[in-house]
Amino acid sequence: MYWTDALALLKKAFSLLIALFLFSCSNSSDSEQGVRIALVMKSLANEFFATMAKGAEEHQQKTPGRYELIVNGIKDERDLSRQVAIVDEMVALRVDAIVIAPADSKALIPALKKAKAAGIVVVNIDNKLDQELLAEEQVKIPFVGPNNLTGAQRVGAVLADNLSPGDQVLMLEGTRTSFNAQQRAKGFELAMKESAIEIVDSQSANWEMREANIITASMLTRYPDIKGILAGNDSMAMGALAAVKTIGKLGAIQIVGFDNISAVNQAIAAGEILATADQHADKLAAYGIDYALALLADEKAILADRETPVDLITAKDI
Repeated sequence: MYWTDALALLKKAFSLLIALFLFSCSNSSDSEQGVRIALVMKSLANEFFATMAKGAEEHQQKTPGRYELIVNGIKDERDLSRQVAIVDEMVALRVDAIVIAPADSKALIPALKKAKAAGIVVVNIDNKLDQELLAEEQVKIPFVGPNNLTGAQRVGAVLADNLSPGDQVLMLEGTRTSFNAQQRAKGFELAMKESAIEIVDSQSANWEMREANIITASMLTRYPDIKGILAGNDSMAMGALAAVKTIGKLGAIQIVGFDNISAVNQAIAAGEILATADQHADKLAAYGIDYALALLADEKAILADRETPVDLITAKDI
């Protein structure tokens, strides 16, 4: 009886050791793999977001094992339902953090509120979420990104310096429900007002090149004497440039944009576009990821916005 009891105890002890070993291996594996961070962006067809994704991937590769990166994007800037669905999918996947560039400043808030309720860290990049709605929903989500108003005002000032008081210009806005589109429009307006230059027409081209081309062509027909075009992003600036070339007014109509994509960088070097703003797409997601990792490491950290650089780009900078 004694040996039987002793054998039973040995078996139990051995089983316990095996369980502890497997648990230890599991924890070691999890530690090596790190946490899972989902990057949720807008249209990957836009070079700006493709650059953002590449920058995030390079950031992850510099510290292999620190975290796993899951990259998501939508077909175009207006596919809000798909972006909401992606957030829901990431919640179901139980990622540790979501770093998001929302296509709309209000529409994503309910889904992100659910994510936070599920214990997921959420960091907002690029396009700031609506602060009034966040307060109303009692949700705190920090923003990591540039001051779009200041950036646009500086770009607009370059255009103003190349025009004369009383000249007329056009403006192409991004999606009007986006905070960054609103801030860039305000920045452009301030720059024009300071130099007594009139914005005779302003329409949204929803960040899209093709739509900007069609709208610009229509506006140029209606306002043949305009001297400049303010584009809320570089995709729209390229659409406007194509419309200006079509009517043979390259050089007579000055164009500025925002984002510093490669095509606009080349157009600036060629003297076809006057200026743009660089908000460092290659680093923007990485800034957000670093903040998310910091919040995961310190659950008691204060959620505060972090401003990132935005630089003026003209021919002298290329």
